[in-house]
Amino acid sequence: MTKAQAHRKRSISARKRSSAKSLPEVEGGNSEVVLYEAPGGEVKLDVRLDRDTAWLTQAQMADLFGRERSVVTKHLRNVFSDGELAEESNVQNLHIASSDKPVAFYNLDVIISVGYRVKSAQGTRFRQWATRLLREHLVKGYTLNQKRLAERGLSEARQSLELLARTLRNQALVDDTGRAVLDLIVGYAATWRVLLEYDEDRLTVPGPGSPARGVLDYERAFAAIAEFKRELMTRKEASGLFGNQRGEALQGILGSIEQTMFGEPLYRSREEKAAHLLYFVIKDHPFSDGNKRIGSFLFMLYLQQEQITHNLNPQALIAMALLIAESAPANKELMVRLILNLLAGDGATGFTAASR
Repeated sequence: MTKAQAHRKRSISARKRSSAKSLPEVEGGNSEVVLYEAPGGEVKLDVRLDRDTAWLTQAQMADLFGRERSVVTKHLRNVFSDGELAEESNVQNLHIASSDKPVAFYNLDVIISVGYRVKSAQGTRFRQWATRLLREHLVKGYTLNQKRLAERGLSEARQSLELLARTLRNQALVDDTGRAVLDLIVGYAATWRVLLEYDEDRLTVPGPGSPARGVLDYERAFAAIAEFKRELMTRKEASGLFGNQRGEALQGILGSIEQTMFGEPLYRSREEKAAHLLYFVIKDHPFSDGNKRIGSFLFMLYLQQEQITHNLNPQALIAMALLIAESAPANKELMVRLILNLLAGDGATGFTAASR
């Protein structure tokens, strides 16, 4: 081995040993530094991530490709002079805390070009690693940005709702029912974040609930509805059409609440059964007239039977029934979870206080 070859080998080895050291801190920089380690561990580099790309200095590229720095400098000069890449948009000069003058950093496009010119297998592996890492960072950054925008939107929407509700109440522009709907929306606004988390598969359903003590028997429901109808007709609050069943629709709804799948209840808790009972009676129209009132009545009857404690007052129940009736079928799960959260007390306390 000649003296020149020995000197070159010592120089490259020294650079490899020093490459594992942390890159000096950039003054005022917001970039991220990630460690790159070659599969065999022979090269370790602190790679700077900024502006959606990776950046290395000339010295780091020399270590990566296993070439003298003068070779890297020559190829860099040719990349720019041949017009392959524009120097001004692919190089950034950064002030390093330990350096008296700015240090040039080259982005991934330049690194790939130089790696191709020196025919470096290590450069190919670095390109694959950097591309994968940047893709992951872009997806992560997009997701976090969308989440921040959504959360900011929820906060602004809540403030707008509160202002709207206050204006309508103060100016007497809504009746008692309208106020109940507004109070429900505003009082429950604190839990829209919970619903957002549900959409992102991060929502924990409020409590496991409790198993049902029994079933809402059709005969009992039928008799209760008949008594309910007589009471309303006595007060002239219902017509003869009220509570007239459409075929066996009510029996079908009560059966669906108790159905099983693979030997397990489809709706495991009494709270889930109550929520679906209210929703199905209102949306499936099993009666010629009075579906909202009968749905609310059977809902309360079931809560009483199962001894489910709650904070729902009459105005809340009216508002809930109206929201379900006006909701699109695609919003079924949203409505059911709204009922579950109200039964659990999420957002209901503020609503009941506001509606009294």
